Amino acid sequence: MKKILLTVLLTALPALAWGGDELPTPLNNAAAINLVQEHANYLWTLVAATLVFFMQAGFAMVEAGFTRAKNSVNIMMKNLMDFSMGSIAFYTIGFGLMFGATNTGWFGTSDFFLSGWSPDGDPWVLAFWMFQCVFAATAATIVSGAMAERTKFTSYLIYSLFLCAFIYPIFGSWAWGSLLNGSGWLEKLGFIDFAGSTVVHSVGGWAALAGAIVLGPRIGKYGPKGEVRAIPGHNIPIAALGVFILWMGWFGFNPGSTTTADKSIAMIFVNTNMSAAAGAILAMITSWAMFKKPDVGMSLNGALAGLVGITAGCANVGPLSSIIIGAIAGVLVVISVVTIDRMHIDDPVGAVSVHGVCGAWGTLAAGLFNMGGTTIKIISTQLIGIGAAFIWAFGVAFILFKVIDLTVGLRVSEKEEMEGLDIGEHGANAYHDFVTTK
Repeated sequence: MKKILLTVLLTALPALAWGGDELPTPLNNAAAINLVQEHANYLWTLVAATLVFFMQAGFAMVEAGFTRAKNSVNIMMKNLMDFSMGSIAFYTIGFGLMFGATNTGWFGTSDFFLSGWSPDGDPWVLAFWMFQCVFAATAATIVSGAMAERTKFTSYLIYSLFLCAFIYPIFGSWAWGSLLNGSGWLEKLGFIDFAGSTVVHSVGGWAALAGAIVLGPRIGKYGPKGEVRAIPGHNIPIAALGVFILWMGWFGFNPGSTTTADKSIAMIFVNTNMSAAAGAILAMITSWAMFKKPDVGMSLNGALAGLVGITAGCANVGPLSSIIIGAIAGVLVVISVVTIDRMHIDDPVGAVSVHGVCGAWGTLAAGLFNMGGTTIKIISTQLIGIGAAFIWAFGVAFILFKVIDLTVGLRVSEKEEMEGLDIGEHGANAYHDFVTTK
């Protein structure tokens, strides 16, 4: 019976992969094998895109948990809208700028409105667009956390749209344009950023830094003598859930960047996990040494720091290197959060430290720990990419936030901030019939 079932299965699977048409002969014809691989690539890429999409829930939970209850509805709305509006912006403009054909290496000039696809053409561009769309939304939602609890909702919609349509795609074209029809100047230099430590995370982190500076700190964050005051989050279990969701989503983020269902994803899975684990452990140890207690918020951000740190080099470093990269990221994120706070830059969730600082570290580490060996040229190229990302993302975002501030206004009124954005911006309450503190 087992032999009969096995025979039926071996006969049916190629037929299903072929789409019901008559099979080529012989059964193991190279065309049939290639088609099975092609279909597997589609499936893996779209499953990975689904995992990355679910990271939106993780970001929403982290931001909500690390902030106060009176702003939870606002945070849910921001995470809903940055993906919804970001999808439209990336479809109309961003995708073409990032992956369209180019003669300059600076930005694409084709493939707007998914014009590279037709009903009778190759549908791969649709799968590729979906995977890249969820990446664009990730870059946008990073900014949300650093500007939480005091930003006008209308202003958030404007800069989220602009980031997905322009800021993220332009830099993305420099590093990843050749993944479709483009050819960026950074990738021609040999820049290594396999899944986006800089392209996604540092770009989002540096834009978040610009926003936090222009916006200013929350009321009560710093005392009259400049002392730093903690503003505790209202739901640490929710924040922890968000981190676990993000950790799982990263198994789509990094391995999915192969867009190929093959054996290479095994090492990327392992590297991703080990770096996150090392980041969490070292952030815990560092916070324990600095604050005399193992801090939960720092430990959670340590896991995220490890994930961001390994994203650039996940395909070109070994498992031991990934542990070292994650461990250093775990230490860096704690030091960075404390330093930025002392600079009176109010970042409620540590987004600048996790994504900007650890994204830069991960990009440098991809060159330092390269399994094929490293050279001065590799390191210098990585540093050029890190610097270009900061100048572009921070510079353009700073101008954007200043323009928004001078026109429609960036920040809510003091009364609205004290009352909570849920009531003032949305006329809603996340915890109806529960008493929430100011």
